[in-house]
Amino acid sequence: MGTDQVQVERRVGQRFEYHLPVVIRVVGEGLDVAGCTENLSARGAYLYVESLLTEGAPVELTLTMPSEITLGEKMRVRCKGRVLRVTQPDGKTKSAIAVHFESYEYLATPEALTTSASFDRLSPLHEHATSS
Repeated sequence: MGTDQVQVERRVGQRFEYHLPVVIRVVGEGLDVAGCTENLSARGAYLYVESLLTEGAPVELTLTMPSEITLGEKMRVRCKGRVLRVTQPDGKTKSAIAVHFESYEYLATPEALTTSASFDRLSPLHEHATSS
């Protein structure tokens, strides 16, 4: 009779496998690091990075959150958080980090700034002002 270990899932939110480019800014150091997400949730991300970061470091990630996470349209956000875990590279791969998000800042995209103001209201529920 074997004793199989039971592994408890500690994640609260659903994770989505997304490979998205991301810019990671190490707060206080002015260092920008390129990376790519492996998976993403509303509360954090697991990603591969070009440079080694330290556990506990405050970071800001700028990326476009997919609609499955925002529960609406995809949108550009800046996520502030901390590095929870760092996996050292084995010589062939990049470092991997787990980041916990503490807050979000929604960013206006250049497309949203130029196109939203140029559309008239299309809904029949909204009256258009007519010039006389």
